[in-house]
Amino acid sequence: MPLYEHVFIARQDLSNAQAESLIEHFGTVLADNGGKVVENEYWGVKTMAYKINKNRKGHYAFLRTDAPAPAVQEMERLMRLHDDVMRVMTIKVDQHEEGPSVQMQKRDERDSRRERR
Repeated sequence: MPLYEHVFIARQDLSNAQAESLIEHFGTVLADNGGKVVENEYWGVKTMAYKINKNRKGHYAFLRTDAPAPAVQEMERLMRLHDDVMRVMTIKVDQHEEGPSVQMQKRDERDSRRERR
């Protein structure tokens, strides 16, 4: 099955538990349609570059999935209809990277990675 990475931003007035329950909810939607969530990360509340729906901040979440295209389309459709989700981005990848995403790595780990180039 194809591999995907999803990032979505939820409203800032949600609690952390509600934002994490959104991750679980969309994971079950994916599982019901024949896919699976390989890994998920909750990045927390972050300041956005510009206002979206009068919000300056948002709860960021990241999902790595292994799912057929119709399952991903259904999950995206439900994300766009959900009142708490402000933005969704899905990218098809050839393979998932090992370990945590760049957002979850410590700053010194990222700096050492940059020096190798």
